[in-house]
Amino acid sequence: MSPLAGAALFAVLLVALVVAFLLVLTYNSVVALRTRIDKAWGNVEVALKQRHDQLAELVAAVRDVMAFEEAVLGEVARQRARYAPQAPISEQGAVSAATSRAVRSLFAVVENYPQIRSQENVLRLQAEIERLEQQIADRRELYNDQVYRYNTTIGQVPAVILAGFLGWLPRSFFDAEPAADERPSVELRPLAGTDHDDAGPAAADPNADGPAR
Repeated sequence: MSPLAGAALFAVLLVALVVAFLLVLTYNSVVALRTRIDKAWGNVEVALKQRHDQLAELVAAVRDVMAFEEAVLGEVARQRARYAPQAPISEQGAVSAATSRAVRSLFAVVENYPQIRSQENVLRLQAEIERLEQQIADRRELYNDQVYRYNTTIGQVPAVILAGFLGWLPRSFFDAEPAADERPSVELRPLAGTDHDDAGPAAADPNADGPAR
């Protein structure tokens, strides 16, 4: 073999080794990201399940006192019933956001009932659910960060080559709806038959004179 041919063969082998090293390194990186995503999602699932269980106890604890606030309690119960661990992650994100809004509506109403807030079990359940809400938000952020890193990685060279061969697909984000971070406006409805001392704004008299000109 001539020196030139030997040099060419060495160059080819060197390039092949570099490419193989990059592919192995990329494969390991992507597998690590997929593992972190699965772990992060597992942590989200735990918090969602705990909130699902605690909401049933909270609604039962306040239902008797808040019987006439059936709309608020019913919305919490309805969103809780939508909890489906086997549903696609994107759908679970929408359900979780709607559940959080319903929970905040309930808490806003509870603030107006001293007789409820004086109950130790209600305070305990409220504190636990608030903790879980924060935990879900934190874990959602971590999960979405890992998904973003993974989706970005498999869309770039050389991972995109491996993704085509190994069937790696982008993962879904666990998104909250934009309105989920806003505090809902809650207006208490009076008990049926309750008289009101304060009347609302008087309706305009159609026969009244308009403003002076």
